[in-house]
Amino acid sequence: MWHLATLLANVETTNNRDIKEADDDDLRDYLRHLREETRKSPATLRAYSTDLRAFAGWLRHTGAAARSCSRFHMRRYLVELGAQGLAATSVQRKLASIRGYFSWLREDGRIAKDPAGLLRGPKAPQRVPRFLTSGEVDSLLGQDFADDAMGARDRAVLETLYSTGCRVSECAGLKLASMDLAEGTVRLLGKGNKQRLSMLGGPAVLSLRTWMLRRKEILRDNRKRDPGALFLNLRGGPLSSRWMFQTVVDRAKRAGLQSTLTPHGLRHSFATHLLDRGADLRSVQELLGHARLVTTEIYTHVSIGRLKDVYDKAHPQGRSNKQQKRGGKQAPS
Repeated sequence: MWHLATLLANVETTNNRDIKEADDDDLRDYLRHLREETRKSPATLRAYSTDLRAFAGWLRHTGAAARSCSRFHMRRYLVELGAQGLAATSVQRKLASIRGYFSWLREDGRIAKDPAGLLRGPKAPQRVPRFLTSGEVDSLLGQDFADDAMGARDRAVLETLYSTGCRVSECAGLKLASMDLAEGTVRLLGKGNKQRLSMLGGPAVLSLRTWMLRRKEILRDNRKRDPGALFLNLRGGPLSSRWMFQTVVDRAKRAGLQSTLTPHGLRHSFATHLLDRGADLRSVQELLGHARLVTTEIYTHVSIGRLKDVYDKAHPQGRSNKQQKRGGKQAPS
């Protein structure tokens, strides 16, 4: 009996080891697929890897594996994530990672059925993004900048982020060759290695011209070969997105803005101000680099004042039309 128990334990250990190896191989292949074929960014790869390794660990703890996972396992996992106090948006993100993984496993012939395909996660409340008013933008961009390389760079970074609405990673990845200051355009490299053309306003072009002169000084003083990146640190290397993030936070505090501002807040402001001034949703979608229009629709929270103006001018019962009618009645024949 003892020998039988030992044999069964050894078989179970071997099976668990085989399951773990199969899971590890599948996950490694999938992450390679994301990196090499779909060209996901390093940040996206880290997020997918973290989400999927946590899920694989949970499956092994329950005695299951990715290839034997059922919809029951998926529902149970979502319940446990919710019990951990995770926000609905965090659960949705993890579910999106898992959905992508199972979809790939099925397409690659490694599983017959996708247990996550039709599964719905918790409904996340739609939060209106934080954005700056026009006055706050003026305070941010109109503040005093030091007359040196760092001051010129800080101004150019802020102007570029607001003028293009680009992501901070896209801004950090800008190359000299992607700029055309004469035309006021820049070519951005977005998610999935997709390129799009964006516009540079007059203040952004002016700040970039000033920065370009300081940039040459940095390379000369450090005796560095030009790395090709548009924005450089003071040692002549490419400026990191983390440094850009902190630059926006620090400059917002110096400008006296009440709430914390991030680069994404400038992106929200860019989209909101365009729509607030009459830009159509499709054009804003193109400028933001959104793959789906529904992602851009969150920015349709245009000001109540503008909506009232549109109503008053266009609707028969609007104030403007009523005043015109009254004026017409009172006018002499």
